[in-house]
Amino acid sequence: MSDQEKFATAHQAWDQRWADEIIRRDWIKPEPLVVDSLPFLVQRGVHHVLDIGCGIGRHAIYLAGNGLQVTGIDLSESGLGTARRASRDAGVEVDYEVGDFTDLPIDDASVDLAIAWNVIYHGDEEVVRQAIAEIRRVLRPGGLFLGTMISKRHDRFGDGTEIRPNTFIVDDDDEKAHAHYYCDDRELIGLLDGFRLYFLQDRQQREPGTWHWEFLTEDSRGA
Repeated sequence: MSDQEKFATAHQAWDQRWADEIIRRDWIKPEPLVVDSLPFLVQRGVHHVLDIGCGIGRHAIYLAGNGLQVTGIDLSESGLGTARRASRDAGVEVDYEVGDFTDLPIDDASVDLAIAWNVIYHGDEEVVRQAIAEIRRVLRPGGLFLGTMISKRHDRFGDGTEIRPNTFIVDDDDEKAHAHYYCDDRELIGLLDGFRLYFLQDRQQREPGTWHWEFLTEDSRGA
């Protein structure tokens, strides 16, 4: 069994969560960094966007509504079903596909921007590295990667059982019952080898203590 099969199981929990209308309400609005990055993306000539772990489509719909060609990838059938309905309701076209973030069903060098928001840290370090390698594979040289990782400043860092270095499972917590990988700034920069940073911040996302790294990077092959 691969590390992906053993540790990257978050999609199973999210498939159930996306079926809950109350939970979905908290995941409709696009994140500030995605919204704030739009002028820069337009300036850079971004056309084709890949939204990895798109969930119910909040970022895919926002970007498609602003004139970009968007492909949304997720392993949750319930999330993708909601995303398709929401896209139709919004009057925008998004290509949604079932796909794994460590084995993207996307051609090499075919997208200008990859988004992976609160997605690829669901596993251990090896899973994260596989995901980033896949992102780099599908990006055109000089393409952009907008993403997040969980910071070691997060209040939950160290909770539960450490199944791999910096990777924890909390058995009695629905949200943390699947693997989460945490990193500091030095480790994050190492994971992003082959990318140049445009922007990096450690932000509390939804409530105090929920620190996540948020970043915008460029594939260095465009130099």
